Amino acid sequence: MSAGDTGSVRRTPDASMDLLKQIIEHPIDPDYAVVAARESDHGDRPSTGRRVAFGLAALLIGAMFAVAALQTTRSQPAIQHERNQLVGQIKNAQANRDRLKERADDLAADNARLRTAGLGDDSQDRALKSRLNDLEAATGAAPVSGPGVKITVDDAAGGTGQGRVLDVDLQVLVNGLWQAGAEAIAVNGLRVTNLTAIREAGQAITVNYRSLTAPYQVQAIGNSGTLQTRLLDSSAGAWWNALKQNQGMRYDISAAAELKLDGVPGLSVRIGRTR
Repeated sequence: MSAGDTGSVRRTPDASMDLLKQIIEHPIDPDYAVVAARESDHGDRPSTGRRVAFGLAALLIGAMFAVAALQTTRSQPAIQHERNQLVGQIKNAQANRDRLKERADDLAADNARLRTAGLGDDSQDRALKSRLNDLEAATGAAPVSGPGVKITVDDAAGGTGQGRVLDVDLQVLVNGLWQAGAEAIAVNGLRVTNLTAIREAGQAITVNYRSLTAPYQVQAIGNSGTLQTRLLDSSAGAWWNALKQNQGMRYDISAAAELKLDGVPGLSVRIGRTR
């Protein structure tokens, strides 16, 4: 270092670090801070236009809610009236169905009387009568009675999802009873025949196109001892035992000394042949 340099300003040891110190001590440029302060001042004092727009929006939303509530209140009597009409139509249809069933039962009884009157009393006619009675009992056209088993199945607690009895569950149970030796079967009082369809319609299970409600009562006429044992040993018994244990469904079976099952009115022969 020369002698002339001794009079110059003495540098601090960290003079070469000035730029780095400024960045560390002042990370935000002063211009940015000024702009941010201005925006904050403006934000604390919303303009009159903003306040008016906010008020109009709130007023519009309130008016929409009021109109919707008014329309709902006014439409309630009309909805109730339509509901009452539908309920009345359903009741009338059910009453008409019951009248038709009674008429069909009366006609079936008349037909049986006429058939009996038309046949003679010799051995051949008596054999024919016996054969007709057996066929009517087997096909479900005539009422039957005798010992058998009673089975009650129902949805699990809650009755939703996998804990609900489905049409396939009743199909499996009915088919298992036939396989176990049942002579006649009814579900909730409706006789099951070769023409019976057990299916779902919406959330309801139908038998002979009539909706059922849980619990489902299945009655089967046959040898009560062997019928129950064979059912429990069949695939249908395993199916329902699994539903009872895994899904919590109700599955109760018991022997019955006497069961009475109605026939199906209006059951007609579709295909026949003479000998």
